[in-house]
Amino acid sequence: MFNVQRSKLGNKRLLWQLPFLVLLIVGTILIIRGQRNIPYQKCSGTIFGTVYNITYQYDQDLQQELVAKMQEVDSALSMFNESSIVSRINRNEQVKPNDMFLNVFQQAQAISEATDGAFDITVAPLVNIWGFGFKSGQDPSQHAIDSLMQFIGYKKVTYDGKHVVKRDPRIMLDCSAIAKGYGTDMVAQVLDDKGVKNYLIEIGGEIVTRGVSEKRLPWKIGVTKPSDDLMQTGGELQTVLNVTDKAMATSGNYRNFYYKGGKRYAHTIDPKTGRPVQHNILSATVLTDHCARADAFATAFMVMGLERAKQVLNENPDLMAYLIYDDHGQNKVWYSPSLKDKITR
Repeated sequence: MFNVQRSKLGNKRLLWQLPFLVLLIVGTILIIRGQRNIPYQKCSGTIFGTVYNITYQYDQDLQQELVAKMQEVDSALSMFNESSIVSRINRNEQVKPNDMFLNVFQQAQAISEATDGAFDITVAPLVNIWGFGFKSGQDPSQHAIDSLMQFIGYKKVTYDGKHVVKRDPRIMLDCSAIAKGYGTDMVAQVLDDKGVKNYLIEIGGEIVTRGVSEKRLPWKIGVTKPSDDLMQTGGELQTVLNVTDKAMATSGNYRNFYYKGGKRYAHTIDPKTGRPVQHNILSATVLTDHCARADAFATAFMVMGLERAKQVLNENPDLMAYLIYDDHGQNKVWYSPSLKDKITR
């Protein structure tokens, strides 16, 4: 008798629950249909001396707000903007940094510390002199390198709570190896604040994604295969990665190598020696949650080489890396074990 009553009570509850279940299912279907009917907007242009492309699903055009945010970053960090905060600091003007500049400066200093100086925002003068040397076919003299090394080094610049303090007035800050990533993060923040669930932001090759593409598929990004064929214009892909809900940055001189001992080396300058690195990493792609961090570590890995990069990756489990290196003329690949499931090709 007790079991019969219990069964009847269960049936009554089920009958009461069915309408709610139906409403829940119908509501879910309507929400999904509504989301699919929301258009994907696209905008593109130039910023930070490079090109940006943004795709996002939203029922309004947000280009004006997105551009305004990028211009805000530009006014703090761009070397191409003479009135930017970083440009004024480089001219030794007494300027109070804003929150954006300080955020990037402090991130840069922390990553410099974590990479033992492989990442360094004071290295630009060395990059410039070696870049000229590569183009002219003549290496800079040791005297020229030694002269520049006097004002290279992230520990020679600090923040005292009001101003950036440079140990030598000739020190130049160049945030280009982290600013594009930071700018990408800032655009993502605007979209997140608007409740946008699906988007892809790309600024000069630095990327942040959320959700799915217009085809309702995960966002997939190709990693270009390094090549020393100067006539190659398309760029063959080494691999394709699923980067949904991640930030991604790649550093590498794809068509700019020098040869030594039968090996190819990318033209990457070591801030500690003032000379091109003697490591054979040709391309470093980093995935993590924030693009500024991915941007800076990708640069650092190009400097420190494969074995040291692996150590730093072990010390920073939020980072995943896909590294292409030269092995006696052949491209070889090493990638983080945690990246395996994201490799689609």
